[in-house]
Amino acid sequence: MLSGMEAFLSEAGRVVLSASRRTDIPAFYMDWFMARLEAGFFSVTNPYNRQAHIIPAAPGQVAGVVFWSKDYGDFLARGFGPRLLDRGLGLFFHFTVNSSDPLLEPGVPPLEKRLAQFSALARIAPPKAISWRFDPVCHYSRDGGPTRDNLADFERIADAAAAAGVTRCVVSFMDFYPKIRKRLREHPGLVFSDPPKERKVEILRRLSERLAGRGMALSTCCENEAAESAGVSPGACVDHGLLEALFGAVMSHRSDAGQRKSQGCLCRESRDVGDYGLHPCFHRCLYCYASPAQARPASPKEPRRK
Repeated sequence: MLSGMEAFLSEAGRVVLSASRRTDIPAFYMDWFMARLEAGFFSVTNPYNRQAHIIPAAPGQVAGVVFWSKDYGDFLARGFGPRLLDRGLGLFFHFTVNSSDPLLEPGVPPLEKRLAQFSALARIAPPKAISWRFDPVCHYSRDGGPTRDNLADFERIADAAAAAGVTRCVVSFMDFYPKIRKRLREHPGLVFSDPPKERKVEILRRLSERLAGRGMALSTCCENEAAESAGVSPGACVDHGLLEALFGAVMSHRSDAGQRKSQGCLCRESRDVGDYGLHPCFHRCLYCYASPAQARPASPKEPRRK
């Protein structure tokens, strides 16, 4: 049962939708997303207290959408960007592109295909509306061997992002969620490790230097302690000041109460429309807190009919 018609509106009366921190809606669930826009609302269940809420999405009630994805291929091929712009919605794209590693990210497309999506996104939205996320930096070993990381393709990805005009990169280090520990049972001999603060600071400084030469700035997501020591700014993945400039709408600038403020999160309020249960993720990344689907669908349209 719904707890009531909670609007979650900004002071200007318009909501920012987040689609989604909980799953990859652009890759797998855009038909569902568009259907909910047509219906004029989203019904979303809080994953912690299981309370259901209504998030309004009728014309004039949504300022814009902050998308999160590791693969915008289908989103781009089917023209969802222009269709949303025609609705008068502002668009912001978080694009997570990590080094190619089939062990850590068994379900994502080849890196070359993902790199080409930077320039395709820049044809839909201004580069300031695109944020490259290298998220997370992982350290791991196999069968007692040396510790490895997933930073091998960082500069190659940075080149593609910079060529598209992207000027922002957001980095975080892997957190050990309970779901990760469960997945590791299927990979005997694989061990994730959390590097000491000194190592994290060293990595952040090195990445910042490499990005600076490409006209890009580094910020962190929930890495308060290491970021401060490295001289790197903590980031706001949902930045109302930036969204105001991009969307042309007045934002509330209220902090997002659902995020990890104590760890350096500076995000402003948005309303996430994803659902762990309804929207399992077919990328199946080992380090992720999302709910993984067991296999990629035979047809790309199958999981969208939720």
